[in-house]
Amino acid sequence: MKKIDERDTMFARMAYDRGTEEYEDYYRRNPHKLQIDSEIRELPPMGGEGSAMYNPITSPIVDATFRFLGKIKKYSEGEVNSNKKKIDDIKKMTKIIKGLAKHYNGKLVGITKLKDEHYYSHRGREPENYGEEIKNKHKYGIVFAVEMEKDMIFRGPQLSESIEVTKGYVDGAIIGMILSHYIRELGYEARNHMDGNYLVIAPLVARDAGLGQIGRHGLLITKEYGARVRLGVVTTDLELIEDPKDDFGLIEFCKVCGRCSSTCPGRSIPKGPMEMIDGIERWKINAEECYRRWRALGTDCGICLANCPFSDNIPGNLVNNLKEDWAKKEVLKNFTEKYPIRPYIRGNADWLE
Repeated sequence: MKKIDERDTMFARMAYDRGTEEYEDYYRRNPHKLQIDSEIRELPPMGGEGSAMYNPITSPIVDATFRFLGKIKKYSEGEVNSNKKKIDDIKKMTKIIKGLAKHYNGKLVGITKLKDEHYYSHRGREPENYGEEIKNKHKYGIVFAVEMEKDMIFRGPQLSESIEVTKGYVDGAIIGMILSHYIRELGYEARNHMDGNYLVIAPLVARDAGLGQIGRHGLLITKEYGARVRLGVVTTDLELIEDPKDDFGLIEFCKVCGRCSSTCPGRSIPKGPMEMIDGIERWKINAEECYRRWRALGTDCGICLANCPFSDNIPGNLVNNLKEDWAKKEVLKNFTEKYPIRPYIRGNADWLE
């Protein structure tokens, strides 16, 4: 699998200001992306005045949350206690790590041995480390998922959805901070990978740690909450027991479902079969058109999260038999009868009105 360069992500590209070294370098190497990126830059900023969902009083909640995350990300790495504790029982240590993550409201927790493709090839979000090759790699990835409230996600693309998403990033960041600080206190290296400060691709780590599978819309889908999760990752050299991947039949389900694609306002989710892309068979969204809608809406949309049947809590007996045709049909039938077009709660949460 070809490694992903963080400089190619939309969040990184939109951070490059005209005239900066990063801007000049990126578009010198990727001239074919300059026109579409320039068009998107002309749109209102995320959550800004002129976007469809803009509210001068409540829209700044999202900006304030990301500003907070930006201020704490420097604590993702830190000094390791020189008094290293000897761990005799790896099974017990693994139980403690998972229990601590769940105590801080991580709904799902998994562990996997990291591969090279779990990491970005180069950094791209900040000027101080733009283009830096990622070399400091740990052996294990501890990945955890926090649930996003269905009542908020089903309001997408209204502001409530974005507020819930940013809350998910905060919840994940806090869990990661606690775990990474604890592991360093034991005398082992650990790094928290949180919003704006990832070295790893969280959905790939989560997939390989058994939390779920990646669906047609490019997001991790869990059996328990669908795509209504935000992910956090702590990487470490602390010896732990890894979890197996869990192929519960999602890919075959996505092949016959396609609801996320049918209601995507940017038409950015492919309708057809999987394709061989960068050495792996998968679906690939049109990131530019997806992000263009985010800027126009002023929120991160979330319609595809809501319109995944797994986001509505599928009964366990159907999930456990998803590889059977009858189960796939039953899931789609139940969801379509309940939501003929898509789940949608009109209006923002009461406390925002």
